[in-house]
Amino acid sequence: MERFGLVGLPNAGKSSLYNALTGGGALAAPYAFATKDPNIGVAKVPDERLDRLAAMSASKNVVHAAVEVVDIGGLVEGASKGEGLGNKFLANIREVDAIVFVLRAFVDDDVPGPSDPLEHLRVVELELALADLETVEKRRADVERRSKLDKGLGDELDALRTAEAALSEGRPLYRAGLSESVRESLAPYFLLTNRRVLAVVNVGEHELDTIPAAEARVTAEFNDAGDNVEVIGMCVQLEAEAAAITDPVERAEMLDGLGLGEGALFRMVRSAYHLLGLRTFFTTGDKESRAWTFRQGSTAPVCAGRIHTDFQRGFIRAEVIAWDELLDLGSWNAAKEAGKLRLEGKDYIGRDGDVMEFRFNV
Repeated sequence: MERFGLVGLPNAGKSSLYNALTGGGALAAPYAFATKDPNIGVAKVPDERLDRLAAMSASKNVVHAAVEVVDIGGLVEGASKGEGLGNKFLANIREVDAIVFVLRAFVDDDVPGPSDPLEHLRVVELELALADLETVEKRRADVERRSKLDKGLGDELDALRTAEAALSEGRPLYRAGLSESVRESLAPYFLLTNRRVLAVVNVGEHELDTIPAAEARVTAEFNDAGDNVEVIGMCVQLEAEAAAITDPVERAEMLDGLGLGEGALFRMVRSAYHLLGLRTFFTTGDKESRAWTFRQGSTAPVCAGRIHTDFQRGFIRAEVIAWDELLDLGSWNAAKEAGKLRLEGKDYIGRDGDVMEFRFNV
């Protein structure tokens, strides 16, 4: 399961956001390093398409896609040199697939720390860039030495030099305009800033009307990051309170009463999911409707392997239809009778929203 890590300065709202996403019981306290060891939980990826397919099929069981959420202890200025949780913090963040920056944008005299999200962003980016610079300098020296005997290391060495130049200026790699080939060459080093970022701007519960401006202000700071960064504004405290309401009708009424619509958590999880390059196909029937995760660009056999390795090993063909077309027709059998199911072979590239059934033989 893909995982994303919540990263930010102490008291930014990371643990509250973790609890809201996962229903977990992480300690959310107004002092630094309440979280010393990472909390790990699972967040459901909400998907109206799946819910509608399940209703169409009268499914007894509905299984949403999910991602793993890691609440990592607070980062402080100087973490790259051992301040705060230091190397322990950096080791935890290296294990995630994408990073969620939690940037505080609320004023509370009882909660220490800066309330300017751009100050939070400055510290977080600088510390991650400095940590990456230390890694790259060591690796570059090693590859430089070995490249004298192995000319095949030229591309890797060029990538490390390019990364070093950007990081020396305190610039994260996701802002450096690196080509996809350079980023792939750097992938084996698990650099902290060589991945995509979702920034959550956390406003106070009485400052909901400031969300668009706060979001725009942080977005403007990422104008050199292209599609490597997405920014979402929300009040984490209110989202956490709403998530704690078990009755979906009551929860919807609370969110609607605050003018929050479906809530920012749903939008955030979907954004993080797509930021990782993940897409969804569905299976549906009276027993179960389920969302299956696959990497963008995966072929039909690879998608089949998400269900079971035998499906991929013995793949023959896939029966495929778009989710909305299936809903219009009313059932899988109706789609079959109308000749609307496409038969796709091994070269078919799965599309987000496909409904599939696989034929296989092992």
